[in-house]
Amino acid sequence: MIEIGERLLLVGEKREYFVKAGEGQFSTDRGMIDLTALAGMKSGDEIRTHLDVPFTVLRPRPTDFFVHAKRSGAPMLPKDIGMVIAYTGMNREDRVLDAGTGSGVAAIYFGNIAREVKTYEVRPEFARLAEKNIRNARLENVEVVAADMLEATGEFDVVHLDLTITPAHVEHAFSLLSPGGYLSCYTPFLEHTFVALDTAGPLFRDVHCYECMERELTRSARGTRPSTRVGHSGYVTIARK
Repeated sequence: MIEIGERLLLVGEKREYFVKAGEGQFSTDRGMIDLTALAGMKSGDEIRTHLDVPFTVLRPRPTDFFVHAKRSGAPMLPKDIGMVIAYTGMNREDRVLDAGTGSGVAAIYFGNIAREVKTYEVRPEFARLAEKNIRNARLENVEVVAADMLEATGEFDVVHLDLTITPAHVEHAFSLLSPGGYLSCYTPFLEHTFVALDTAGPLFRDVHCYECMERELTRSARGTRPSTRVGHSGYVTIARK
Protein backbone atom coordinates (compact mmCIF):
# COMPACT_ATOMS: atom_id res chain seq x y z
CA MET A 1 0.00 0.00 0.00
CA ILE A 2 1.14 3.54 -0.75
CA GLU A 3 2.19 5.51 2.32
CA ILE A 4 2.03 9.23 3.12
CA GLY A 5 5.19 10.98 1.93
CA GLU A 6 5.93 8.42 -0.77
CA ARG A 7 7.03 9.72 -4.19
CA LEU A 8 4.69 8.71 -7.00
CA LEU A 9 4.15 9.16 -10.70
CA LEU A 10 0.73 10.23 -11.95
CA VAL A 11 0.32 9.38 -15.63
CA GLY A 12 -2.49 10.71 -17.77
CA GLU A 13 -3.05 11.40 -21.45
CA LYS A 14 0.03 13.40 -22.55
CA ARG A 15 0.59 14.42 -18.90
CA GLU A 16 2.92 13.07 -16.22
CA TYR A 17 3.44 14.43 -12.71
CA PHE A 18 5.96 13.56 -9.98
CA VAL A 19 4.19 14.06 -6.64
CA LYS A 20 4.20 13.05 -2.98
CA ALA A 21 1.29 11.24 -1.39
CA GLY A 22 -0.44 13.20 1.34
CA GLU A 23 0.62 16.74 0.40
CA GLY A 24 -2.83 18.32 -0.04
CA GLN A 25 -4.22 19.41 -3.40
CA PHE A 26 -2.17 19.31 -6.62
CA SER A 27 -3.21 21.67 -9.41
CA THR A 28 -3.06 20.61 -13.07
CA ASP A 29 -4.61 21.95 -16.25
CA ARG A 30 -6.89 18.90 -16.11
CA GLY A 31 -8.19 19.71 -12.63
CA MET A 32 -7.23 19.35 -8.97
CA ILE A 33 -5.88 16.07 -7.59
CA ASP A 34 -6.32 15.19 -3.93
CA LEU A 35 -2.89 13.84 -2.94
CA THR A 36 -4.15 12.74 0.47
CA ALA A 37 -6.35 10.19 -1.32
CA LEU A 38 -3.23 8.44 -2.69
CA ALA A 39 -2.39 6.95 0.74
CA GLY A 40 -3.66 3.39 0.87
CA MET A 41 -3.79 2.98 -2.91
CA LYS A 42 -1.70 0.49 -4.89
CA SER A 43 0.56 1.06 -7.89
CA GLY A 44 -1.63 0.81 -10.96
CA ASP A 45 -4.74 2.26 -9.29
CA GLU A 46 -6.55 5.21 -10.81
CA ILE A 47 -7.22 8.61 -9.30
CA ARG A 48 -9.42 11.30 -10.85
CA THR A 49 -9.24 15.07 -10.78
CA HIS A 50 -12.19 17.16 -9.65
CA LEU A 51 -13.00 17.45 -13.39
CA ASP A 52 -13.16 13.62 -13.56
CA VAL A 53 -9.97 13.27 -15.63
CA PRO A 54 -8.24 9.95 -14.83
CA PHE A 55 -4.56 9.47 -13.90
CA THR A 56 -2.80 6.16 -13.27
CA VAL A 57 -0.83 5.98 -10.01
CA LEU A 58 2.62 4.38 -10.38
CA ARG A 59 5.60 3.83 -8.10
CA PRO A 60 8.59 5.44 -9.86
CA ARG A 61 11.52 3.45 -11.20
CA PRO A 62 15.11 4.76 -11.59
CA THR A 63 14.27 6.01 -15.09
CA ASP A 64 11.61 8.26 -13.57
CA PHE A 65 14.09 9.75 -11.10
CA PHE A 66 16.40 10.51 -14.04
CA VAL A 67 13.59 12.51 -15.64
CA HIS A 68 11.92 14.10 -12.60
CA ALA A 69 14.31 14.26 -9.62
CA LYS A 70 15.72 17.66 -8.69
CA ARG A 71 19.22 18.07 -10.14
CA SER A 72 22.42 19.72 -9.03
CA GLY A 73 23.94 19.36 -12.48
CA ALA A 74 23.83 17.10 -15.53
CA PRO A 75 23.60 13.45 -14.41
CA MET A 76 25.02 10.49 -16.28
CA LEU A 77 22.68 9.32 -19.01
CA PRO A 78 20.98 5.92 -18.64
CA LYS A 79 22.96 4.57 -21.60
CA ASP A 80 26.25 5.26 -19.79
CA ILE A 81 24.97 3.96 -16.45
CA GLY A 82 23.89 0.83 -18.31
CA MET A 83 27.42 0.33 -19.65
CA VAL A 84 28.85 0.57 -16.13
CA ILE A 85 26.39 -2.05 -14.87
CA ALA A 86 26.95 -4.34 -17.87
CA TYR A 87 30.75 -4.22 -18.03
CA THR A 88 31.29 -4.55 -14.27
CA GLY A 89 28.69 -7.30 -13.92
CA MET A 90 27.16 -5.42 -10.98
CA ASN A 91 24.80 -7.72 -9.06
CA ARG A 92 22.86 -8.22 -5.83
CA GLU A 93 25.93 -9.51 -3.96
CA ASP A 94 28.09 -6.45 -4.67
CA ARG A 95 29.28 -3.65 -2.42
CA VAL A 96 29.63 -0.53 -4.59
CA LEU A 97 31.49 2.69 -3.96
CA ASP A 98 30.18 5.56 -6.08
CA ALA A 99 31.98 8.91 -6.07
CA GLY A 100 30.85 12.21 -7.52
CA THR A 101 27.25 11.64 -6.41
CA GLY A 102 25.79 14.81 -7.89
CA SER A 103 22.00 14.44 -7.80
CA GLY A 104 22.25 10.76 -6.88
CA VAL A 105 20.80 9.37 -10.11
CA ALA A 106 23.56 6.80 -10.74
CA ALA A 107 23.45 5.78 -7.06
CA ILE A 108 19.70 5.18 -7.41
CA TYR A 109 20.27 2.89 -10.40
CA PHE A 110 23.08 1.06 -8.57
CA GLY A 111 21.05 0.79 -5.37
CA ASN A 112 18.30 -1.08 -7.21
CA ILE A 113 20.85 -3.72 -8.24
CA ALA A 114 23.66 -3.98 -5.69
CA ARG A 115 23.53 -5.20 -2.09
CA GLU A 116 25.04 -1.99 -0.74
CA VAL A 117 26.08 1.37 -2.20
CA LYS A 118 28.18 4.03 -0.49
CA THR A 119 28.29 7.23 -2.51
CA TYR A 120 30.74 10.08 -1.84
CA GLU A 121 30.06 13.74 -2.70
CA VAL A 122 32.58 16.40 -1.71
CA ARG A 123 30.08 19.29 -1.99
CA PRO A 124 27.76 19.29 1.05
CA GLU A 125 24.86 20.97 -0.76
CA PHE A 126 24.96 18.33 -3.50
CA ALA A 127 25.17 15.58 -0.90
CA ARG A 128 22.03 16.92 0.83
CA LEU A 129 20.10 16.97 -2.44
CA ALA A 130 21.26 13.47 -3.34
CA GLU A 131 20.26 12.20 0.10
CA LYS A 132 16.76 13.59 -0.44
CA ASN A 133 16.44 12.02 -3.91
CA ILE A 134 17.70 8.65 -2.65
CA ARG A 135 15.29 8.66 0.29
CA ASN A 136 12.48 9.49 -2.14
CA ALA A 137 13.54 6.40 -4.10
CA ARG A 138 13.00 4.37 -0.88
CA LEU A 139 16.50 2.87 -0.96
CA GLU A 140 17.77 1.91 2.47
CA ASN A 141 20.90 0.23 1.06
CA VAL A 142 22.40 3.50 -0.26
CA GLU A 143 24.45 5.74 2.05
CA VAL A 144 25.46 9.28 1.08
CA VAL A 145 28.78 10.48 2.51
CA ALA A 146 29.61 14.20 2.26
CA ALA A 147 33.37 13.75 1.82
CA ASP A 148 36.14 13.17 -0.70
CA MET A 149 36.34 9.56 -1.89
CA LEU A 150 40.06 9.67 -1.09
CA GLU A 151 38.92 9.37 2.53
CA ALA A 152 36.98 6.17 1.85
CA THR A 153 37.94 2.93 3.55
CA GLY A 154 36.74 -0.65 3.26
CA GLU A 155 36.52 -3.22 0.49
CA PHE A 156 34.26 -2.97 -2.55
CA ASP A 157 33.41 -5.08 -5.59
CA VAL A 158 32.86 -2.06 -7.85
CA VAL A 159 34.24 1.47 -7.58
CA HIS A 160 32.60 4.03 -9.87
CA LEU A 161 34.09 7.50 -10.33
CA ASP A 162 32.16 10.37 -11.93
CA LEU A 163 34.46 13.28 -11.13
CA THR A 164 37.61 15.00 -12.35
CA ILE A 165 39.95 12.01 -12.39
CA THR A 166 43.46 12.28 -10.94
CA PRO A 167 46.04 9.50 -10.51
CA ALA A 168 45.32 9.59 -6.77
CA HIS A 169 41.66 8.67 -7.39
CA VAL A 170 42.58 5.67 -9.54
CA GLU A 171 45.27 4.50 -7.13
CA HIS A 172 42.95 4.79 -4.13
CA ALA A 173 40.20 2.96 -6.00
CA PHE A 174 42.67 0.11 -6.64
CA SER A 175 43.38 -0.13 -2.91
CA LEU A 176 39.63 -0.31 -2.13
CA LEU A 177 38.76 -3.02 -4.63
CA SER A 178 38.50 -6.69 -3.79
CA PRO A 179 40.43 -9.13 -6.01
CA GLY A 180 38.64 -9.38 -9.35
CA GLY A 181 36.70 -6.18 -8.66
CA TYR A 182 36.07 -3.46 -11.22
CA LEU A 183 36.86 0.23 -11.50
CA SER A 184 34.62 2.39 -13.68
CA CYS A 185 35.53 5.97 -14.60
CA TYR A 186 33.05 8.24 -16.36
CA THR A 187 34.87 11.12 -18.05
CA PRO A 188 33.36 13.81 -20.30
CA PHE A 189 36.72 14.78 -21.86
CA LEU A 190 39.45 12.67 -23.44
CA GLU A 191 42.11 14.42 -21.35
CA HIS A 192 40.55 13.01 -18.16
CA THR A 193 40.09 9.65 -19.87
CA PHE A 194 43.82 9.50 -20.65
CA VAL A 195 44.62 10.12 -16.97
CA ALA A 196 42.39 7.17 -16.04
CA LEU A 197 43.87 4.94 -18.73
CA ASP A 198 47.49 5.85 -18.07
CA THR A 199 47.16 5.39 -14.30
CA ALA A 200 45.04 2.22 -14.46
CA GLY A 201 47.30 0.54 -17.03
CA PRO A 202 50.17 -0.36 -14.68
CA LEU A 203 47.80 -1.29 -11.83
CA PHE A 204 44.92 -3.23 -13.38
CA ARG A 205 45.12 -6.37 -15.50
CA ASP A 206 42.33 -5.49 -17.91
CA VAL A 207 41.61 -1.92 -19.06
CA HIS A 208 39.15 -0.83 -21.75
CA CYS A 209 37.55 2.46 -22.77
CA TYR A 210 34.11 2.76 -24.37
CA GLU A 211 31.94 5.39 -25.98
CA CYS A 212 28.23 4.66 -26.44
CA MET A 213 26.57 6.59 -29.26
CA GLU A 214 22.79 6.73 -29.04
CA ARG A 215 20.31 7.69 -31.75
CA GLU A 216 16.60 7.65 -31.06
CA LEU A 217 14.31 7.02 -34.03
CA THR A 218 11.53 9.50 -34.77
CA ARG A 219 8.44 8.95 -36.91
CA SER A 220 6.33 11.42 -38.85
CA ALA A 221 3.96 11.41 -41.79
CA ARG A 222 6.97 11.74 -44.09
CA GLY A 223 8.75 8.69 -42.69
CA THR A 224 11.14 7.35 -40.04
CA ARG A 225 14.66 8.66 -39.43
CA PRO A 226 17.22 9.04 -36.61
CA SER A 227 16.70 11.90 -34.20
CA THR A 228 18.98 14.92 -34.62
CA ARG A 229 19.90 14.86 -30.92
CA VAL A 230 23.60 14.64 -30.14
CA GLY A 231 24.44 11.02 -29.24
CA HIS A 232 27.79 11.53 -27.46
CA SER A 233 27.88 12.20 -23.74
CA GLY A 234 31.15 10.88 -22.32
CA TYR A 235 33.61 8.01 -22.05
CA VAL A 236 33.48 5.00 -19.74
CA THR A 237 36.77 3.40 -18.73
CA ILE A 238 36.51 -0.07 -17.20
CA ALA A 239 39.46 -1.70 -15.41
CA ARG A 240 39.64 -4.98 -13.51
CA LYS A 241 41.86 -5.68 -10.51
